[in-house]
Amino acid sequence: MSVLELRNIVKAFGSNVVLRGVDLAVDEHRVVALIGGSGSGKSTLLRCASLLETVDDGQVLLDGEDVTDPRVDADRVRRRMGVVFQAYNLFPHLSVLDNVTLAPTAVHGRPRAEAVEEARGLLARIGLADKAAEYPDRLSGGQQQRVAIVRALAVRPRVLLLDEVTSALDPELVGEVLALVREVAGQGMTIVMATHEMGFARQVADTVAFLDGGVLLESGPPAQVLGEPEHPRTRQFLARVIDAGRL
Repeated sequence: MSVLELRNIVKAFGSNVVLRGVDLAVDEHRVVALIGGSGSGKSTLLRCASLLETVDDGQVLLDGEDVTDPRVDADRVRRRMGVVFQAYNLFPHLSVLDNVTLAPTAVHGRPRAEAVEEARGLLARIGLADKAAEYPDRLSGGQQQRVAIVRALAVRPRVLLLDEVTSALDPELVGEVLALVREVAGQGMTIVMATHEMGFARQVADTVAFLDGGVLLESGPPAQVLGEPEHPRTRQFLARVIDAGRL
């Protein structure tokens, strides 16, 4: 059974239909990379998956449960997901350690001592143990984004949703964030990530899904979708990516 399954997801903002019946299944311990141009629907799909947007039609299933059922407590569902956006969204008035421990203690009810121990361990893994007492504005963009990912991991999510987590970073900082994502994926975390980093998608993803105009046109192993795409629109998109030197 898939950890996360999206069935016929439709989402519109007024007259603008952003998702047009998207189906996607994400198995446990697998990484799915969503690719496509700006406005293709990648971010909206992740927001629908995390129930931050209400779907107009279709179902989101988490561990087989239809979490789009109006009777389902959306906050309970969100506690089982880790979500990281382009903007780091760290609380500026809290230290790094307090940012990471807030949800485990306040939302999940874990003892603070346990949450702090786990948070320090996570920060040590990403080389930021010495930044635990710092405030976010004292960190580089890459460090802030790594803390944001660790904060999402601290709630022990069933699935990690990453929305263009490197797009706001200077080029030299991208690598350190991608290295963390690669490590997390290697440890078996189930991940869905929207990304413009095609080389990274080729290396890390189990499945690459190409969205265009709110439609999932093609999905499959990276070697197939990125190397021998079947759909003409996928080929056109990748040709432009290659011309830009990004694959």
